[in-house]
Amino acid sequence: MYRRILFQIRECVHNRRYVMTLHAEEEMDEDGLSIYDVEHCLLTGQIEERQKDNKTGEWKYRISGESIGGKIVEVVVKFGPTGKLAIITVYLE
Repeated sequence: MYRRILFQIRECVHNRRYVMTLHAEEEMDEDGLSIYDVEHCLLTGQIEERQKDNKTGEWKYRISGESIGGKIVEVVVKFGPTGKLAIITVYLE
């Protein structure tokens, strides 16, 4: 499910076409995760849920995967108007 979207997400990661929100960086630090853990999750994980923002109409995707160390990580992302991937939040499951 969502194969095309997952491919686009992974292409953005491979090409470093992503940005992290300040919130995502703070959450990542709080859970002791690195950008490599986030990238690994996005490159190997699966989309668990698609959510539509009621105000903007944008789609967000909740991806579940593993960190480099094998911990279960969830990352919420969306595509920005320029096509870059925006990493909204990151947390340990």
